[in-house]
Amino acid sequence: MPLWTCETCGAQFPDGGNPPASCVICEDERQFVNWTGQTFFTREELARGHRLVQRDDLGLTGIGMEPSFAIGQRALLVPQGDGCVMWDCIPLATDDAIPYVAALGGLKAIAISHPHYYGAAADWSDVFGGVPVYLHADDRAFVTRPHPSIVHWTGESHRISDDVLLLRTGGHFAGATMLHSARSADGRGALLTGDIAQVTMDRRFVSFMYSYPNYMPLNAAAVRRIAAAVEPLAFDRIYGAWWGRNIAGGAKAAFAASVERYLAAIT
Repeated sequence: MPLWTCETCGAQFPDGGNPPASCVICEDERQFVNWTGQTFFTREELARGHRLVQRDDLGLTGIGMEPSFAIGQRALLVPQGDGCVMWDCIPLATDDAIPYVAALGGLKAIAISHPHYYGAAADWSDVFGGVPVYLHADDRAFVTRPHPSIVHWTGESHRISDDVLLLRTGGHFAGATMLHSARSADGRGALLTGDIAQVTMDRRFVSFMYSYPNYMPLNAAAVRRIAAAVEPLAFDRIYGAWWGRNIAGGAKAAFAASVERYLAAIT
Protein backbone atom coordinates (compact mmCIF):
# COMPACT_ATOMS: atom_id res chain seq x y z
CA MET A 1 0.00 0.00 0.00
CA PRO A 2 1.41 3.44 -0.90
CA LEU A 3 1.93 6.36 1.43
CA TRP A 4 0.32 9.57 0.21
CA THR A 5 1.57 13.17 0.32
CA CYS A 6 -0.60 16.26 -0.03
CA GLU A 7 0.49 18.43 -2.95
CA THR A 8 -0.50 21.70 -1.27
CA CYS A 9 0.93 21.38 2.25
CA GLY A 10 3.33 18.42 1.92
CA ALA A 11 1.88 16.41 4.81
CA GLN A 12 2.22 12.64 4.58
CA PHE A 13 -0.74 10.29 5.15
CA PRO A 14 -0.90 6.58 6.08
CA ASP A 15 -0.71 3.92 3.42
CA GLY A 16 -3.88 2.97 1.63
CA GLY A 17 -5.12 1.76 -1.71
CA ASN A 18 -6.69 5.13 -2.54
CA PRO A 19 -5.60 8.68 -1.75
CA PRO A 20 -7.23 10.40 1.23
CA ALA A 21 -10.56 12.10 0.67
CA SER A 22 -9.29 15.37 2.14
CA CYS A 23 -6.46 17.03 4.05
CA VAL A 24 -7.30 18.43 7.49
CA ILE A 25 -4.36 20.84 7.30
CA CYS A 26 -5.42 22.32 3.96
CA GLU A 27 -9.07 22.59 4.98
CA ASP A 28 -8.12 24.72 7.97
CA GLU A 29 -8.61 28.46 7.46
CA ARG A 30 -4.86 29.13 7.67
CA GLN A 31 -4.16 27.05 4.56
CA PHE A 32 -6.13 26.38 1.37
CA VAL A 33 -7.27 23.59 -0.91
CA ASN A 34 -5.64 23.62 -4.33
CA TRP A 35 -7.80 25.55 -6.80
CA THR A 36 -8.05 22.46 -9.02
CA GLY A 37 -8.98 20.25 -6.08
CA GLN A 38 -7.11 18.22 -3.53
CA THR A 39 -4.24 16.22 -5.06
CA PHE A 40 -2.03 13.56 -3.50
CA PHE A 41 1.16 11.86 -4.67
CA THR A 42 2.52 8.50 -3.62
CA ARG A 43 5.93 8.61 -1.98
CA GLU A 44 7.41 6.95 -5.08
CA GLU A 45 5.84 9.48 -7.45
CA LEU A 46 7.18 12.32 -5.35
CA ALA A 47 10.70 10.84 -5.36
CA ARG A 48 10.66 10.42 -9.15
CA GLY A 49 9.86 14.09 -9.69
CA HIS A 50 12.02 15.68 -6.99
CA ARG A 51 15.42 15.39 -5.39
CA LEU A 52 16.83 16.55 -2.09
CA VAL A 53 19.65 19.09 -1.94
CA GLN A 54 21.91 19.81 1.01
CA ARG A 55 23.86 22.99 1.59
CA ASP A 56 25.12 25.33 4.26
CA ASP A 57 22.66 27.99 5.37
CA LEU A 58 24.46 30.46 7.65
CA GLY A 59 26.43 27.80 9.49
CA LEU A 60 23.73 25.12 9.73
CA THR A 61 23.16 22.36 7.20
CA GLY A 62 19.88 22.69 5.35
CA ILE A 63 17.99 20.07 3.35
CA GLY A 64 15.40 21.08 0.78
CA MET A 65 13.50 19.76 -2.23
CA GLU A 66 14.15 20.61 -5.87
CA PRO A 67 12.07 21.58 -7.62
CA SER A 68 10.27 23.28 -4.73
CA PHE A 69 7.23 21.39 -3.50
CA ALA A 70 4.19 22.40 -1.42
CA ILE A 71 5.19 25.22 0.97
CA GLY A 72 8.85 25.01 0.00
CA GLN A 73 10.48 25.06 3.45
CA ARG A 74 13.86 23.53 4.16
CA ALA A 75 14.82 21.48 7.19
CA LEU A 76 17.81 22.49 9.32
CA LEU A 77 20.20 20.21 11.20
CA VAL A 78 21.35 21.46 14.61
CA PRO A 79 24.45 19.43 15.55
CA GLN A 80 24.68 17.88 19.02
CA GLY A 81 27.31 15.62 20.50
CA ASP A 82 25.21 12.51 19.87
CA GLY A 83 23.61 13.36 16.54
CA CYS A 84 21.64 16.20 15.00
CA VAL A 85 18.27 17.65 15.83
CA MET A 86 16.29 18.09 12.61
CA TRP A 87 14.29 21.30 12.86
CA ASP A 88 11.11 21.34 10.80
CA CYS A 89 10.73 18.70 8.13
CA ILE A 90 10.32 18.25 4.40
CA PRO A 91 7.88 15.98 2.54
CA LEU A 92 10.47 13.42 1.40
CA ALA A 93 13.37 11.28 2.61
CA THR A 94 15.55 9.85 -0.18
CA ASP A 95 18.24 7.18 -0.40
CA ASP A 96 20.93 9.71 -1.33
CA ALA A 97 20.12 12.20 1.44
CA ILE A 98 20.04 9.63 4.24
CA PRO A 99 23.78 8.74 4.08
CA TYR A 100 24.60 12.44 3.99
CA VAL A 101 22.74 12.99 7.28
CA ALA A 102 24.27 9.82 8.73
CA ALA A 103 27.75 11.18 7.97
CA LEU A 104 26.91 14.24 10.07
CA GLY A 105 26.13 11.99 13.03
CA GLY A 106 22.59 10.97 12.14
CA LEU A 107 19.48 12.20 13.90
CA LYS A 108 18.88 12.15 17.65
CA ALA A 109 15.49 13.90 17.37
CA ILE A 110 13.13 15.78 15.10
CA ALA A 111 11.28 18.89 16.26
CA ILE A 112 8.67 20.71 14.19
CA SER A 113 7.32 24.23 14.54
CA HIS A 114 3.72 23.62 13.39
CA PRO A 115 1.54 21.37 11.19
CA HIS A 116 2.43 22.98 7.85
CA TYR A 117 5.91 21.44 8.19
CA TYR A 118 5.11 17.95 9.48
CA GLY A 119 6.07 16.53 6.08
CA ALA A 120 7.66 13.06 6.10
CA ALA A 121 8.75 13.19 9.75
CA ALA A 122 7.75 9.55 10.29
CA ASP A 123 10.01 8.41 7.42
CA TRP A 124 12.99 10.35 8.77
CA SER A 125 12.39 8.92 12.23
CA ASP A 126 12.18 5.36 10.95
CA VAL A 127 15.42 5.67 8.98
CA PHE A 128 17.32 6.68 12.12
CA GLY A 129 15.95 4.03 14.45
CA GLY A 130 12.68 5.59 15.54
CA VAL A 131 14.10 8.83 16.97
CA PRO A 132 11.47 10.96 18.74
CA VAL A 133 9.45 13.49 16.76
CA TYR A 134 8.51 16.37 19.06
CA LEU A 135 5.15 17.97 18.23
CA HIS A 136 3.24 20.15 20.65
CA ALA A 137 0.11 18.43 21.96
CA ASP A 138 -2.03 21.50 21.25
CA ASP A 139 -1.76 20.67 17.53
CA ARG A 140 -2.50 16.96 17.92
CA ALA A 141 -5.65 17.21 15.77
CA PHE A 142 -3.56 18.08 12.70
CA VAL A 143 -1.36 14.97 12.71
CA THR A 144 -2.10 13.26 9.39
CA ARG A 145 0.15 10.22 9.84
CA PRO A 146 0.09 8.93 13.43
CA HIS A 147 3.34 7.21 14.37
CA PRO A 148 4.81 5.70 17.55
CA SER A 149 7.81 8.04 17.39
CA ILE A 150 5.66 11.15 17.95
CA VAL A 151 6.06 12.79 21.34
CA HIS A 152 3.16 15.14 22.03
CA TRP A 153 4.87 17.38 24.54
CA THR A 154 2.86 19.74 26.70
CA GLY A 155 3.40 22.98 28.58
CA GLU A 156 5.41 26.04 27.63
CA SER A 157 8.85 24.51 27.02
CA HIS A 158 10.59 21.20 26.53
CA ARG A 159 14.34 20.62 26.73
CA ILE A 160 15.86 18.13 24.26
CA SER A 161 19.45 18.66 25.40
CA ASP A 162 21.59 21.11 27.35
CA ASP A 163 21.78 23.11 24.12
CA VAL A 164 18.31 22.76 22.58
CA LEU A 165 15.11 24.12 24.10
CA LEU A 166 11.68 23.96 22.46
CA LEU A 167 9.46 26.91 23.28
CA ARG A 168 5.70 27.05 22.76
CA THR A 169 4.97 30.57 21.62
CA GLY A 170 1.54 30.06 20.08
CA GLY A 171 0.39 32.53 17.46
CA HIS A 172 0.28 30.94 14.03
CA PHE A 173 -1.04 27.73 15.69
CA ALA A 174 -1.98 27.01 19.30
CA GLY A 175 1.07 24.77 19.67
CA ALA A 176 3.37 26.88 17.51
CA THR A 177 6.96 26.23 18.57
CA MET A 178 10.38 27.82 18.21
CA LEU A 179 13.74 26.17 18.87
CA HIS A 180 16.52 27.87 20.82
CA SER A 181 20.08 26.63 20.41
CA ALA A 182 22.39 28.23 22.97
CA ARG A 183 25.58 26.99 21.28
CA SER A 184 24.75 28.09 17.75
CA ALA A 185 26.14 31.28 16.19
CA ASP A 186 29.53 30.66 17.82
CA GLY A 187 27.97 30.45 21.26
CA ARG A 188 25.92 33.64 20.95
CA GLY A 189 22.71 31.66 20.52
CA ALA A 190 20.22 31.20 17.70
CA LEU A 191 16.45 31.15 17.49
CA LEU A 192 14.90 28.91 14.84
CA THR A 193 11.46 30.31 14.19
CA GLY A 194 10.07 28.61 11.09
CA ASP A 195 7.44 31.15 10.05
CA ILE A 196 6.01 31.55 13.53
CA ALA A 197 8.07 34.74 13.33
CA GLN A 198 8.65 35.26 9.62
CA VAL A 199 12.00 36.74 8.59
CA THR A 200 11.19 39.59 6.22
CA MET A 201 12.71 39.95 2.78
CA ASP A 202 15.12 42.69 3.90
CA ARG A 203 16.36 40.24 6.60
CA ARG A 204 16.34 43.02 9.20
CA PHE A 205 13.01 42.25 10.87
CA VAL A 206 10.50 39.51 11.52
CA SER A 207 6.74 39.71 11.19
CA PHE A 208 3.71 37.70 12.26
CA MET A 209 0.64 36.24 10.60
CA TYR A 210 -2.20 33.94 11.57
CA SER A 211 -2.52 32.91 7.91
CA TYR A 212 0.06 33.81 5.26
CA PRO A 213 -1.79 32.66 2.11
CA ASN A 214 -5.12 34.08 3.30
CA TYR A 215 -3.64 37.37 4.62
CA MET A 216 -4.94 37.12 8.17
CA PRO A 217 -2.72 39.09 10.58
CA LEU A 218 -1.96 37.96 14.10
CA ASN A 219 -3.63 39.90 16.91
CA ALA A 220 -1.74 42.06 19.38
CA ALA A 221 -2.23 39.74 22.36
CA ALA A 222 -0.72 36.81 20.47
CA VAL A 223 2.30 38.85 19.37
CA ARG A 224 2.87 40.08 22.92
CA ARG A 225 2.77 36.50 24.13
CA ILE A 226 5.40 35.49 21.58
CA ALA A 227 7.59 38.42 22.60
CA ALA A 228 7.29 37.51 26.29
CA ALA A 229 8.21 33.88 25.60
CA VAL A 230 11.31 34.84 23.63
CA GLU A 231 12.51 37.70 25.83
CA PRO A 232 14.45 35.62 28.44
CA LEU A 233 16.54 33.90 25.76
CA ALA A 234 19.97 35.00 24.54
CA PHE A 235 20.31 34.86 20.74
CA ASP A 236 22.22 36.77 18.11
CA ARG A 237 20.86 34.97 15.05
CA ILE A 238 17.43 34.00 13.71
CA TYR A 239 16.83 31.24 11.17
CA GLY A 240 13.58 31.50 9.22
CA ALA A 241 11.78 28.84 7.20
CA TRP A 242 13.37 29.19 3.75
CA TRP A 243 16.84 29.28 2.26
CA GLY A 244 18.65 32.48 3.22
CA ARG A 245 15.73 33.94 5.19
CA ASN A 246 17.88 34.53 8.27
CA ILE A 247 19.00 37.44 10.43
CA ALA A 248 22.75 36.98 10.71
CA GLY A 249 23.51 39.23 13.69
CA GLY A 250 21.86 41.47 16.27
CA ALA A 251 18.78 39.28 16.08
CA LYS A 252 17.45 39.83 19.59
CA ALA A 253 17.34 43.58 19.13
CA ALA A 254 15.81 43.06 15.68
CA PHE A 255 13.12 40.83 17.16
CA ALA A 256 12.20 43.41 19.80
CA ALA A 257 12.10 46.19 17.21
CA SER A 258 9.95 43.99 14.98
CA VAL A 259 7.39 43.47 17.74
CA GLU A 260 7.11 47.21 18.35
CA ARG A 261 6.85 47.93 14.64
CA TYR A 262 4.15 45.30 14.13
CA LEU A 263 2.07 46.43 17.10
CA ALA A 264 2.26 50.05 15.93
CA ALA A 265 1.10 49.00 12.46
CA ILE A 266 -2.01 47.16 13.66
CA THR A 267 -3.00 49.64 16.38
